[in-house]
Amino acid sequence: MTTTDEIQELGARWAEAEVAADITALEAMVTDDFRLVGPYGFVLDKAQWLDRYRSGDFTTTALRWHDVEVRAHGDTAVAIGTQTQEAAYRGVANDGDFRITQVFVREGGEWAIASTALSLTTPPGPPPAR
Repeated sequence: MTTTDEIQELGARWAEAEVAADITALEAMVTDDFRLVGPYGFVLDKAQWLDRYRSGDFTTTALRWHDVEVRAHGDTAVAIGTQTQEAAYRGVANDGDFRITQVFVREGGEWAIASTALSLTTPPGPPPAR
């Protein structure tokens, strides 16, 4: 199995675990120092990221990780793709397509997600004129 295949498989399991709010699976898939950069610039550490599911504040009803390109660099891989989701934070819809960049590291022979960064695929509008 190639690195790309391994990352694609882990990414598919991650998407399924997000939808299932499977905290045990999600916790095992990420590094201890995992960070998420959200689409509006906030940063969550591993505990904060998982606590959104523990508290029920964040729910994901559908998540598709697609059009992913994986670049491997030894025990590190970078995946850039699209995350299409149906989700809500405290009841407020957070649906849509997001560009997703994930950094994977190989620890003890297994791949884990070290970082995830999301950005809007459609910006809110053009920059203001000068």
